[in-house]
Amino acid sequence: MKHFVGLLSIALFAVTTSAQFMENETPAYHPNPPAKGEKLVPIASAAQLDQMKLQYGFQRRAYEAASRVPRVLYQLPCYCFCDRSAGHTSLHSCFEGEHGSHCATCMQEAFYAYQMTRKGKTVTQIREGIMRGEYKTIDLRQLNGPLA
Repeated sequence: MKHFVGLLSIALFAVTTSAQFMENETPAYHPNPPAKGEKLVPIASAAQLDQMKLQYGFQRRAYEAASRVPRVLYQLPCYCFCDRSAGHTSLHSCFEGEHGSHCATCMQEAFYAYQMTRKGKTVTQIREGIMRGEYKTIDLRQLNGPLA
């Protein structure tokens, strides 16, 4: 029993410590826009979204927002750290398939990027806002209607 408690303590310490370090790390993103003429992988289409069996309107709206600013998303990190588990290279990767529909962080960041782009913010300003955690203020429940 002592051995088990010791191992459990070590495991708990490792998890809490690694989470603390991850908060200070920046996930993968592209510092520059795609090269001229470079085609990005498309954001999931309406037909693909229909296959995902989405439960909430904000899930579809997140993909709509992402499809309006794909070159911006390409230059943004995703703080769900999917670059480590799914091999994503930026926030754009999250919306190429189903991942973005099940991740509140991805959806909040996409809405944040869309809203800030509409306000005239540069990609650098948007990225800095995401790095400061400003996307966390986005309330997904209020985003079920059409995009403005």
